[in-house]
Amino acid sequence: MLLVASAVSMQAQQPLSLADAGLRGATIFEQSGSTGMALVVVRGREVAIMSYGETFPGSGVRPAANSLIRLCSISKIFAGELLAQLANEGKVALGDPLQRFAPPKKMAPAGPGGTPITLRDLATHTSGLPREVGSYPANTPHFAFPDRTFRWTWLPKQKLATRPGTAALYSNVGFDLLGDALASAAGATYTQLLNDRIVRPLGLRDTTLTPSGGQCARLLRGAWDEGPCTDTQASGASGGVYSTSADMARVLQYLLRIPATAGAAVPAGPAIAVYLKPSQLRSVQGLSHAGDPTGIGMGWIQLGDPDGPSALMQKTGGGAGFETYVALSLKRQTGIFLAVTDGKPAAHFNLYREANNLLAALANVPPLPPKAPPIRAVKRQSRPRRPAAAAAPR
Repeated sequence: MLLVASAVSMQAQQPLSLADAGLRGATIFEQSGSTGMALVVVRGREVAIMSYGETFPGSGVRPAANSLIRLCSISKIFAGELLAQLANEGKVALGDPLQRFAPPKKMAPAGPGGTPITLRDLATHTSGLPREVGSYPANTPHFAFPDRTFRWTWLPKQKLATRPGTAALYSNVGFDLLGDALASAAGATYTQLLNDRIVRPLGLRDTTLTPSGGQCARLLRGAWDEGPCTDTQASGASGGVYSTSADMARVLQYLLRIPATAGAAVPAGPAIAVYLKPSQLRSVQGLSHAGDPTGIGMGWIQLGDPDGPSALMQKTGGGAGFETYVALSLKRQTGIFLAVTDGKPAAHFNLYREANNLLAALANVPPLPPKAPPIRAVKRQSRPRRPAAAAAPR
């Protein structure tokens, strides 16, 4: 009996194999009710790219490693990385006021006592700005509104909900303003920054804000009409980035500080760190889709006890027919990327919780305790086209 118990204990301590991860992925896909799903797993130098379902309803074709995916709000992790790069080079400081980068004759609002919005506030969702500038204009493609001109005309008219730096309120427009500031500091467009500092250095083939016709032909589609695949530079920093499973495998390696080839130099490192704890803030709203946050980074959210083995850094995304998720166990050099397209309703299924449990099994750590009350379940569309007002990313 002791031998059997010992064997069972040893078996329980073995990390999940990548083949078993694929089987777990199949279960997640079936339970999600999605049309198609892409799963990328990186653990040390192990990499697996898996796909399930169809590229669009009735295609009979399984998604490929180069199938195009809307990253939605996962785009924000790239903006956080660009902020860290420019800060390391002295081109900006996290405490720089947004006003320093404003267009001529445009004024950014300030909080009580004249407290300015800083770049750090924008990156940690503590600027006091609302989630969106308002509803999308009718028939506007996803992530094509608001552009720079519109938001800087809108911004001076706003009254901040809270003093900058004192409360967290998820803000998409805040990240797009951050992208504007970074572009101004670098003397380039945000698209150029993304290409020059992330896309080309990491060898990403299909990560873009300006997809070609050939790339758009590879875009995964769910059960509902989500409008055209088009230029999304207007919302590049908050949600407009397109990518593929193949590219996201390289991104995960970079985020986990794993060189692409044996013996290669490790990249300078990403901007994954906790800059605020929820206990330091008056309130936290809109950051708990995947679980209760224990730390807030520049685009990243920490879950779990930072001193425990199960802590992870994650970012959710959603919109335009996709749910997306990236989660990292930095201590175990293990990460996952998951993307699903709309399908049949799955009212009681929680994509993020299942993804976190998969990551824990791969990293050989205990799963995070369930959130109470239960976190939002994945919900699918029930009509052929999202209304214009709901077109913005999560």
